[in-house]
Amino acid sequence: MNDVKILADSTCDLPRELKERLDIGIIPLYVLLGDQAFRDGVDIDPEHIYAHFERTQQTPTTSAPSVQDLIDAFRPYAREGRDIVFFCICSEMSATYQNALLAAREFPDVTIRVVDSRSLSSGIALLASRAAEEAQAGLSAQEIAERAQARTRLVRVSFVIDTLIYLYRGGRCSRLQLMGANALSLKPKIVLRDGLMGPEDKYRGRPARVVEKYTRDVLRDIGSIDPARLFIVHSRCGTGVVEAAEKVARAAGRFREIYVYGCGSVIASHCGPGTVGVMYMLAEP
Repeated sequence: MNDVKILADSTCDLPRELKERLDIGIIPLYVLLGDQAFRDGVDIDPEHIYAHFERTQQTPTTSAPSVQDLIDAFRPYAREGRDIVFFCICSEMSATYQNALLAAREFPDVTIRVVDSRSLSSGIALLASRAAEEAQAGLSAQEIAERAQARTRLVRVSFVIDTLIYLYRGGRCSRLQLMGANALSLKPKIVLRDGLMGPEDKYRGRPARVVEKYTRDVLRDIGSIDPARLFIVHSRCGTGVVEAAEKVARAAGRFREIYVYGCGSVIASHCGPGTVGVMYMLAEP
């Protein structure tokens, strides 16, 4: 057993295989449908969210784990005398980071470091998986957290989205952007930078062709990318769409591990169906 336990919030969209192999614990955020609260990855999934939207035309909201939720999650490892490094969604998007700092104060006898990933979805998974490998190698919680925080600037998160309605209703895009994309049948590429999401490019065409072009664009400077892992994350895409991204990624011949899988409920709540993201880390200098 490692002396340091790596934890991440559920927005990390970590593949099950990697979570189990690297012994990474997950702390769920909440998805709110009307007056009901569900734990991401525990008692709700994206299909539940899409069915709710189709039935009610109401997009869900999300909320952070409470301070008490985080205390309860940290406690078993603290009792074992294990230090903890916890990765969370960027602090501009959620109260998870601040709540975790408060929860960590309840355990003065162990070291608990909270890392603001400056990211979301598999951008967090990239950081947490590298940290888990360092924990297995025997690095301390302080060393792992310092290295991870420095790596946040290397993470590249983007996705191409089929509909902006979920982002619009969640307050993450303007009505003008929504109307423009719908009127021109555009599929925007959304990029996360410095804790803020914004459009960087726009595509038009069949979904599979759009995703193929998007993947080629994000992997254009492939020589600068860390070859360890690439994540392709998606939400309810049509036939051939996700495969188009995977085909381009594998043809590049750069990556030792490529994971292709569906996103969790919090990310689905904000992005909606028909979303594909290609996420990686730049090579360390």
